[in-house]
Order: sequence, then structure tokens, then C-alpha cells
Amino acid sequence: MSLHFYRARWRDADYAASPEPHALELWIRLRSPEPADGFEEVEPGCHVRTVPAAECSALHFVTTACRWRGELFHVHGERDGRVLLEYPGGSSLDALKLGMERVERGVYRLWVPRAEVTGLQEHAIPLNVRNQYF
Repeated sequence: MSLHFYRARWRDADYAASPEPHALELWIRLRSPEPADGFEEVEPGCHVRTVPAAECSALHFVTTACRWRGELFHVHGERDGRVLLEYPGGSSLDALKLGMERVERGVYRLWVPRAEVTGLQEHAIPLNVRNQYF
């Protein structure tokens, strides 16, 4: 499961992506698990191609969210049948009541069994690549 990442649409296909700011314009590094025209294999199963952002018809920042104990959480990791949740609720008292651990000011996280979370879903936030507002 990918939890937080960029996704770009280029030539009618979606790719995992990484923005690359350059001095005069933004470029997007596209990644594909399969060989594709113009993509270079950088390691087995990872092919990349860098294109100007203006050539991408869309760029999204994708996050993963879920519910645990009736509250909304962001998912930041997964391993050994557990997921790492981050509380976005804004109340440190509520976070502590839920058993969250403070990792820094205003940030509360906790590993919980994957079976306890519900409504796991991706949220794609569109970014304006044409005018490079992000």
C-alpha cells in the first residue's frame, strides 16, 4: 500500500511521480513498474522518465485515510499487520484520550492492528502544474 505520494497523468496514463523543481520550470519524474517508450530502467522493476510539468495533464498529491475508534486518521505506514495512524483532529486532549503518542508538537501517532481500522481510502488532492502553484 502506498500511503502518501504524487500521481501524474501523462499521455493518458497515470504514473507514480516526483516533482523536480528546476531553475526555470518544474519537471516531473514519472515511474513505471513496466518498460515504456522513453523510460529508463534504473533498477529491476523501476523505469523512470522526467518530463516538463506542462506536459502533464494532472498532478495529484495522494494521501491515505481511515477511521479508527470512530475518528478520522491519516495512515503513514504499514508493517506486520499494523498501520501507523496520525491524528489530524487538532485536539491534543482527544489524541491522548485515544492513546496516541506525541511525536512532536501537535503530531500524535500510534501503531494499531490493521484489522481495527475501517474505511481505508485514498484521497487525491489536485495540484496546479500549469501555473506551478504548490
